[in-house]
Amino acid sequence: MPNEPETLDYPEKTCSIDRLVLQKKFVDATLAGTKTEQRRDGVYGYPGESFTLEERTFEIVSLTQDRLGDMTDEEARAEGFQDFEAYRSLIIRMHRGMEWDPDHLVWVHRFREVR
Repeated sequence: MPNEPETLDYPEKTCSIDRLVLQKKFVDATLAGTKTEQRRDGVYGYPGESFTLEERTFEIVSLTQDRLGDMTDEEARAEGFQDFEAYRSLIIRMHRGMEWDPDHLVWVHRFREVR
C-alpha cells in the first residue's frame, strides 16, 4: 500500500490511532501545542501515521518503549501535566487497585501537528 508506515521494528497495534488522544483536557492541550506525547500500554500508531483532532492533523514522529520510572518532569509536561508527580497521581487514580511500577514498560507516541 502506498504511504504505509514502516512497522518492522514494532509490534502489531493494540488499538486504533484515533483513540490515542481522547480526553477533552488532552485534546485541548494537543491543539494548543503543549501536549506532544502520549504513553500507552500498547501501540496505537506508527511513525509517519497521522490522526485528526478538530480538523487538524497530527503525525506520529517517533515511537519508543520506555520505563514509567524513567519519565522526567519535562516529559510529563509534554504529556500535558504539570510534572511527573501529577502524571503518576492521575495514572494511579485512573487504574484503581494498581500499584505504581516504575519498571513497567509503555509505548511513547511522540507527535507534531502537520501544517
